[in-house]
Amino acid sequence: MNKHDPNSFINNDAVMSSDPAVSPTLAEAQAIVDRWITSVGVTYFSPLTNMAVLAEEVGEVARVMARRYGDQSFKPGEKDSLADELADVLWVVMAIANQTGVDLTKAFAENIDKKTRRDAQRHRLNPKLSPMPTKPANSDSDNPHIH
Repeated sequence: MNKHDPNSFINNDAVMSSDPAVSPTLAEAQAIVDRWITSVGVTYFSPLTNMAVLAEEVGEVARVMARRYGDQSFKPGEKDSLADELADVLWVVMAIANQTGVDLTKAFAENIDKKTRRDAQRHRLNPKLSPMPTKPANSDSDNPHIH
């Protein structure tokens, strides 16, 4: 494996496709993060350090959201990089899961089951909620809120 070639961390070239049908599974993504960390990154940061990194990355998502959808505007030279910031959050979550032995595929399935059982009627009966579109009307490329 060439540790400087980003594609060498991926077992299947199709995994890098933008087609969701060939996107990596959670387990594959966790394995990609592990291979990168243990080669290019040398080793995992401590779990506490990764928790701090996660908080930092979530803050960066909040910054972009505040500027894109809130009352703030982007500073000169500041990038509207929501997709990249969300990917950073996923990366750190996967790193924490790897180093603490969490199978995110199993955890996600159990979490969806829990939410489905707990909230089967709760949101439908909430008068403050109205049906929301299942997919955002605008993608990043045609979002009128991007400055």
